[in-house]
Amino acid sequence: MCWCGWSQENRRYVAVRQAAAWCYRGGSISAEPRINDRIRVPEVRLVGPSGEQVGIVPLAKALELAQEYDLDLVEVAATARPPVCKLMDYGKFKYESAMKAREARKNQAHTVIKEMKLRPKIDPHDYDTKKGHVVRFLKQGDKVKITIMFRGREQSRPELGFRLLQRLASDVEELGFIESNPKQDGRNMIMVLGPHKKKTEAMAEAREAQAARKAERQGYTPDAEAAEEAAEAPAEAQPEASAEAQPEASTDTPSEA
Repeated sequence: MCWCGWSQENRRYVAVRQAAAWCYRGGSISAEPRINDRIRVPEVRLVGPSGEQVGIVPLAKALELAQEYDLDLVEVAATARPPVCKLMDYGKFKYESAMKAREARKNQAHTVIKEMKLRPKIDPHDYDTKKGHVVRFLKQGDKVKITIMFRGREQSRPELGFRLLQRLASDVEELGFIESNPKQDGRNMIMVLGPHKKKTEAMAEAREAQAARKAERQGYTPDAEAAEEAAEAPAEAQPEASAEAQPEASTDTPSEA
């Protein structure tokens, strides 16, 4: 680019715009901490491998210690003055951080609201099917939004929908409770059921049940192991018991006639 005829202020403005555009495209912004030779400060506050405070040392000395311990010098607090660096195995640190993040995502509970729609004059078989879905949702720790849909002349009989909602809430009271009472919303009547169990508890129980099913498929159950140990114990104890039950041999000599 030719800068002829440009003032210093205009040149500075264009340079800043170009740098901002380059950073916006992902040029130099990185979430990774600086390690080893990427650290560009004269001195650092050093933390040892076991968390002990070494103190403020020159960068060259910190790199020398890292090489001596066969570890990496990782900048853990770049905004501090001087920056805080720690001696660690950076590869192992990244792996453990990724595993912790994965475990946190696994245990993270998202509140989900399921929806179930019914008619005021629903068939008994359809009602049982819908109730089964509501039971499954509540067992999973999810909320359930129940919607009664009125059509035609049914709109003049809202008590039918109210009784149906009360019946459903009574059938699943062991698993959930009425979080939002039935209310009319145009042609619909809505009620929200909340689970007694939290989402995290339901997820934990589901994982335990899955592990138990997997162990059962592999032919191992705690009850079977206990039964095997109980069956082996009498067999081992039988010789001892028979030896104890055997009468002692008489040591008395027969008397002479």
